[in-house]
Amino acid sequence: MALKVFKLIAEEAYRQKYGLEMIPSENYVSENVLKALGSILTNKYSEGFPGRRYYGGNEVIDKIENYAVDLAKKLFGVPVAFVQSYSGSPANMAVTMAVCEPKDVVMGLALSSGGHLTHGAHLNFSSIFYKAINYTVGDDWKIDFEGLEKLATKHKPKMIWVGTTAYPFKLDYKKFRAIADKVGAVLVADCSHITGLIIGGVHPSPVPFVDIIMTTTHKTLRGPRGAMILVTDRGLKKDPEIKGKIERAIIPGIQGGPHNHQTAAIAVSLGEALKPSFKKYAVQVAKNAAVLAKELGTVSETHLILLSLTKYGYGMGYQAQFALEAAGITVNKNTIPGEPASPFYPSGIRLGTPALTTRGMKEKDMIKIAGWIKRALEEIRGLDLPKEQDKRKDFIKEVKVNLSKNKNLEQIRKEIEQFTGRFPVPGIK
Repeated sequence: MALKVFKLIAEEAYRQKYGLEMIPSENYVSENVLKALGSILTNKYSEGFPGRRYYGGNEVIDKIENYAVDLAKKLFGVPVAFVQSYSGSPANMAVTMAVCEPKDVVMGLALSSGGHLTHGAHLNFSSIFYKAINYTVGDDWKIDFEGLEKLATKHKPKMIWVGTTAYPFKLDYKKFRAIADKVGAVLVADCSHITGLIIGGVHPSPVPFVDIIMTTTHKTLRGPRGAMILVTDRGLKKDPEIKGKIERAIIPGIQGGPHNHQTAAIAVSLGEALKPSFKKYAVQVAKNAAVLAKELGTVSETHLILLSLTKYGYGMGYQAQFALEAAGITVNKNTIPGEPASPFYPSGIRLGTPALTTRGMKEKDMIKIAGWIKRALEEIRGLDLPKEQDKRKDFIKEVKVNLSKNKNLEQIRKEIEQFTGRFPVPGIK
């Protein structure tokens, strides 16, 4: 049984080493992070917080969690930090529970404009238990602050989210702060995607402007899959009871025992992020994204590129994702602002440079990679999504099969395998 699993892990290792991992929310962790994740710490139950556990035998676990908390506070310059959240969505749920009562108004960027599910998307907890109002981007794909202010003035939200998942521009936290102050809202930054860039000084920090921060610990931070909740000096002054509210929201609110191996791995990654080498990494991520975006005919101010495929045809997101995957390039289909096709069959792809940069790739490599992407995308011309909805499912299945056999894509894949073999992946021999 175990042999089957380890064989599949070996297959995944080959895919990661000999392909181009370009999903912007993915990255490679260090070997030390991997060691902590695979440690005996997974054996221990530790409900509660350091010094206040529901189980005995947590003396060492308390030291580990306290160390992770201290590193988080030092890295961000905040007075309060929590490191127990399992991942970003539960952490956002905990923040919302701590700040709001059911049916309170919450505002966040619309999913179709590059926002996150937990910021008020339809069918998510954030719109089921709360009254969600979504602000959007304008024709330039940038946040429409005038429209945001009008919505906030009208609906008086208890909380405003500032955070994105498919937004290639820098965020202006000062403008968000002014609107939040005008309506008396708590301002919360979900900087999961850009935390590494913030630490590296290539994106403005939300710390001086927001009350609470949620960030995942993977993505540009290069840690394990997990999340942190941080309270700023401003937030603590606004609500001196907020620390206790967040504690109660985490446990017993939404979870039980923390994943101690995850907490330890977070501590390792935070220690790595405090090193001067991490800043160099973050700067290179942004440089690589800017060059790659330019080569693809668009722009990026962060680590992320949102690429419209409308010039290739109608509803081309699936087709592009399949074609690029067949060529050894991993991206994800994504809606674009003003989506002309369908949220389920979108017109764009989302890609980024964090994982490529971790492997040591630089600007000249981005030019080469852009060339492969453009060659691969030429193979989807003419594969327009059917306008008839009942024909789309079978069409997509057929396209996937055909692209997997495409000789031009096979040739690109061979070239990429030769290229990627020169760049190491932590933890993969």
